[in-house]
Amino acid sequence: MQGTVATYDAATRSGVLLLDDGTELAFPARAFDASGLRLLRLGQRVRVETDAAGAIVRVTLPTMP
Repeated sequence: MQGTVATYDAATRSGVLLLDDGTELAFPARAFDASGLRLLRLGQRVRVETDAAGAIVRVTLPTMP
């Protein structure tokens, strides 16, 4: 699934995404850390990977494998 970065706090490495259907979805630092990214910008498009329970486990750029 994909969304847009609505908020991102570099100090906590967590934030909120706005999904294409308008749903806000918070992501924890561990999901950002799993991505290998250094930072996110507001308005940036990202791809979200979730586990079986629906928790975000990874936030990456749409172009990353």
